[in-house]
Amino acid sequence: MFENKRILVTGGTGSWGYELVAQLLKKGPGEVIVFSRNESSQVAMSRTFEDKRLSFRIGDIRDKEALTAVCHGVDYVFHLAALKHVPVCEDQPYEALKTNVIGTQNVIEASIDNKVKKVFYISTDKAANPSNFYGMTKAIGEKLIVYANLLNSDTRFVTVRGGNVLGTNGSVVHVFKDQIRNKGQVLITDMEMTRFFLTLRDAIKLLFKAAEESHGGEIFVMTMPACRIVDLAEVLIEASGKKNVGIVESGVRPGEKIHEILMSDYESMSTVVYDEEYLVILPTLHMPELKERYKHCKPVEFSSFSSNHHLMNKEEIKNILRLGGFL
Repeated sequence: MFENKRILVTGGTGSWGYELVAQLLKKGPGEVIVFSRNESSQVAMSRTFEDKRLSFRIGDIRDKEALTAVCHGVDYVFHLAALKHVPVCEDQPYEALKTNVIGTQNVIEASIDNKVKKVFYISTDKAANPSNFYGMTKAIGEKLIVYANLLNSDTRFVTVRGGNVLGTNGSVVHVFKDQIRNKGQVLITDMEMTRFFLTLRDAIKLLFKAAEESHGGEIFVMTMPACRIVDLAEVLIEASGKKNVGIVESGVRPGEKIHEILMSDYESMSTVVYDEEYLVILPTLHMPELKERYKHCKPVEFSSFSSNHHLMNKEEIKNILRLGGFL
């Protein structure tokens, strides 16, 4: 699919971007273009990869003119760029709106103008029945991406929704390990809190699967494992070998949920089971070709997909941390 193709990755200098680019380069592309705002991160990434097929463009998805220029001649776009931290988006909602909503619309328009084949939008569990501004902006982004398939263009738009990915920038694993090492205690907002987790490498593999098998207009939902955050903290404390490391409950932050969901009650009415790795949420908009494409898939038999169900035990948490290179 990607052999000899030109591929654009927005926000490509982040953790997702690094792993995505590393795996893309193994698929024989003609060129991979990283589009981001951070000059120093681009320089560091260039030195890490040292690959002539990898090029870099400074720019912001808020700037439609820059996006339109960089999309020229591009076959596929992976749209990763976003403001992602819940407290930042709560404190500065207009900035989150400009990047996550207006920026996504700019990606859509720039892709259509340049006849890009397919655009892949990376979303989050926080977009399902959102309780914070970050989740709201990503939910609007999903709606824009779905609707873009009705704009009478040849460009197809696909959403991939997942939960937390281990080891990404600001990941709770990095935060906990730093607190264990430097403070001798771990801060947890609520002892009952649960979250979905997957290793970065596995998340990118699932992303490629959706990229190759999608039609356009659907939302692919990764069926990720979940765990209690306190169990994750205890596993990391045990692995550190440090004694007398305490766990302190700090209280839920504004906009933060105790449990996340990957699929809401409302979405369950139009969701099918694609396979053991993916659910597919079909649009409520009139797209009969999608109903035909997924007619062999069974509707889901549950009303929501919550992180407080089917929790990993501590041994399973250890295994996923080992796979991610954190133990």
